Amino acid sequence: MTTMKTARIHEYGDARVIRYEAVPRPRPGFGEVLVHVAGTSFNPTEAALRAGMLRAFLPVDMPYTLGWDVAGTVAEVGAGAEGFAVGDRVIGRLDGGGAAAEYVSAPAAVLVAAPASVSLATAAALPVAGLTAWQAVHEHGNVATGRRVLVNGAGGGVGGFVTQLAGRAGAEVIATASPRSTEAVLRQGADQVIDYTAGPVGAALDERVDILLNLVPLSAPDAAALVPLVRPGGRIVSIATPIAPAADAGVRATHMVARNDVAHLAALARLVDAAELRIDVSESRPLADLADVHRLSESGRTRGKVVVIPC
Repeated sequence: MTTMKTARIHEYGDARVIRYEAVPRPRPGFGEVLVHVAGTSFNPTEAALRAGMLRAFLPVDMPYTLGWDVAGTVAEVGAGAEGFAVGDRVIGRLDGGGAAAEYVSAPAAVLVAAPASVSLATAAALPVAGLTAWQAVHEHGNVATGRRVLVNGAGGGVGGFVTQLAGRAGAEVIATASPRSTEAVLRQGADQVIDYTAGPVGAALDERVDILLNLVPLSAPDAAALVPLVRPGGRIVSIATPIAPAADAGVRATHMVARNDVAHLAALARLVDAAELRIDVSESRPLADLADVHRLSESGRTRGKVVVIPC
């Protein structure tokens, strides 16, 4: 087969710019392997990229193939690529995109062995969201036993992993979620779930928290309203809207951007195989439906991780 199907954009715009089309199948370059893609997964930031909202600091060459998460099987090994053989099951985060396709050439250095206990399509939901959660909880949040942690936005793809990792670290986890996500968030180990649609989050808290992990975009007033929920000496970590406490609040704040780290990704895969971390896939869709997935996300109608399967 010399061609493959892919989902890519030729210009910035709404979901209509996503084209499902045939393109030449790639060959792996130096240090790369060709991955037969079993699945990618949708990340809301990709909708922002598609719309052109990230072009100032994340410019891409057009046409651009979407898909940062990849899971699949090594189909060919390029010169200089080490550590993998044809037939190996792999996952990885592709910072240059390209996974929304039947095949992708990927740097071997960003891939790790896929968890063996779940399907490859399910494993596609792990890299971007899992790495973000790991670094928010362990590097920036320093979540530990005895800490009281508020996870704001636990119903999303990152939130599911954050909730589990924070609980595994020994923290008491209070999570915000909508009613449609409450059951899933409780399954992921939250000690308390606050329905953020019912009123101010603070009204449902009986005491302040040590750590706030914010995973959702916020208006300036909503961001400011979260600061008093953190005790003096506590910390705020946000992967979305930066939150800037007043100096007299006594609260440290970090706005983080997750980095690609294969050691962290391999650790996450081991936790999955040890049944210590669940991958919550809320829906699987064919690659031809990727534009619809973008529309659903932008309308606020997705939950957890949506996996996209080439077929």
